[in-house]
Amino acid sequence: MRPTVHDFLGRSAVAQSTARLDLGAGCAVAIWHNHDDRIRYETPQNHTFSLYLEGGTGTRRLDAGGIAGHPGAICVMPEGCGSEWEITAPFRFVHLYLSDARLRTAFSAIHDCDARLLDLRESTFAEDARLAAGLRTLAAAATAGDVLRAEAAVAGLIGGLAHQRPQLRGGLTAAQLRRIDDWIEAHLEEAIHLDDLAALAGLSGYHFHRMFQLSRGTAPHAWVTARRIARAQALLGGPMPIATVAAACGFSSQSHLTRTFRTRTGRTPAEYRALVRAARSGA
Repeated sequence: MRPTVHDFLGRSAVAQSTARLDLGAGCAVAIWHNHDDRIRYETPQNHTFSLYLEGGTGTRRLDAGGIAGHPGAICVMPEGCGSEWEITAPFRFVHLYLSDARLRTAFSAIHDCDARLLDLRESTFAEDARLAAGLRTLAAAATAGDVLRAEAAVAGLIGGLAHQRPQLRGGLTAAQLRRIDDWIEAHLEEAIHLDDLAALAGLSGYHFHRMFQLSRGTAPHAWVTARRIARAQALLGGPMPIATVAAACGFSSQSHLTRTFRTRTGRTPAEYRALVRAARSGA
């Protein structure tokens, strides 16, 4: 597994992470402070969105002609895009890390579109008020440990990402995807099999799996699991016992829900429920 931007920074003798919030399933937020350093990101794993919170005029991207940053500068580093940086003055910045599967799955769900329509381009020291506002919110959420605020900010940030209009080949049609999504939502409490979904698209199970992954950016079983977790999060906001939530979302037991929920969100259902209740009470 290739290192992430976070991993490269973690190897530095100078860079310090002052706050971090893990949102599970390939998503995390971190606030960094760095000075007098030289960092090289070699084909990093995961996408990274960066905002310079304080300082930055002493930060130069060496592989882009030595251009210098500034407070409020935005950098977008898509997965696999290498870069080299020199820091000569202290600055503070926030990073949002997203795995490709997490980003494309969320983009596809939020925009109700083919995941391949995501238009994520490399950007260095850009001005983007909408993206900057989202990253500032994430920085505040990471500092406060506010998971719910961070989740909402991530959704808002992904919701604002641009579409491209390529000529798509393969995959499923919008009508097929909508029919499949509606069927999944109506049967989440049941066992859902690949052949059930393939039949809705009129395809073999093998062909459906390949075409679904093209369109949604993730495998069918992972998409179903994400929908189960989304329903569980909604139900955990109410009084329903966690074991009943598990059954209503298609998990075989409360422990099955707990294991999957922790993997996907970074916390247990009980911890998530406590966060929701604390937010509602203003605590």
